[in-house]
Amino acid sequence: MPRSVNHAASRARRKKILKRTKGYFGARKNVWTVAINTYEKGLQYAYRDRKNKKRSFRALWIQRINAAARLEGLSYSQFMGLLKKNDIEINRKVLADLAMNQPEAFKAIVDKVK
Repeated sequence: MPRSVNHAASRARRKKILKRTKGYFGARKNVWTVAINTYEKGLQYAYRDRKNKKRSFRALWIQRINAAARLEGLSYSQFMGLLKKNDIEINRKVLADLAMNQPEAFKAIVDKVK
């Protein structure tokens, strides 16, 4: 009895991966063994960088808040400490946006906590 291999499913599986590696350079787009490795590594990078993106944005917000706070005569840590002491709960994303786009509103917050 001949061996059954279900070639339709195998081909579909390969097509699915090769379709997703379309646009990659060289053999990465059309050689099955290279394409599967590249695709899987890409998924690992995507997972890792979804976490790193959050880190990067938080660091950016902190730099922006620090720069704006120093214009008002405070360091970042002093400013955040004063916010906590005065029970003002504004997250870093909003503070950074205020510092960049509405400096007068940021100044008002600084004046309130001083």
